[in-house]
Amino acid sequence: MGKLDGKVAIVTGGTSGIGRRTAEVFVEEGASVVIAARRLELGQEIAAALGSRAVFLRTDITQEADVQAMVAHAVARFGRLDCLFNNAGGPAPAGGIETIPLDRFDAAIAVLLRSVMLGMKHAAPIMKTQGSGSIINNGSVAGLRAGFSSSMIYGAAKAAVIHLTRCVAMELGERGVRVNSISPGAIATGIFGKVAGLPDDAAEKTAEVMKQIFTGMQPLPGPGLPEDIARAAVFLASDDSRFINGHDLVVDGGIIGGRLWTPQQEALGQMRAALRQAAGEP
Repeated sequence: MGKLDGKVAIVTGGTSGIGRRTAEVFVEEGASVVIAARRLELGQEIAAALGSRAVFLRTDITQEADVQAMVAHAVARFGRLDCLFNNAGGPAPAGGIETIPLDRFDAAIAVLLRSVMLGMKHAAPIMKTQGSGSIINNGSVAGLRAGFSSSMIYGAAKAAVIHLTRCVAMELGERGVRVNSISPGAIATGIFGKVAGLPDDAAEKTAEVMKQIFTGMQPLPGPGLPEDIARAAVFLASDDSRFINGHDLVVDGGIIGGRLWTPQQEALGQMRAALRQAAGEP
């Protein structure tokens, strides 16, 4: 038996990175999944490969009509909605606060924050009527600590996602609907290629490079992978997390826990040596 047998889920941004792997794992665990994203041909290919319990719907998550249609499609196709994973995201403008273009700020907020609000807005009435459901929003360690993104706007948007999650959890929890977030750390996906300005297809090829870059950034060895976030999403979508609500699940290998042990000890050793030298001690 799978952990999600009989459940119906929507995964936004389901054609790449975390979203794609989550859709795959959800199906493996027994769920029926609506994959919502922009790339039509790729989305259809992924859904076809996953079998009859997966369907693709071309969706612009910044447009309310598209999000409303996405939720309606899941219910019409599979009869209910048990999980919404608001995963879709993208890069945000970098640079100092005085250089941020307003149009790019607005576009980033639409993708990173407004889409999450829209997903919850239209999933809520379905789940409230059912008296059950799990909404999962994709946060980030950049929303918990400054300096973990090349874009302060990205960090601010993710902080808003995490707090909006808590606020909505207080409301929907009263009707049996759980709302939680996942905050990934350094996960090797193609989003960093997109941040660098590469087109989608080229950006996806950069994930292997990011694995090498992220190795050693956190106490646990090796890079974070989309699989790690997908498994966390399975937990929050499943009945195993039935009493968890308003929680931000950090999946980061310990990167925001503090300074890495070995570099800290090396720095302390250098400081002691400098102090002995200044005091004229051998």
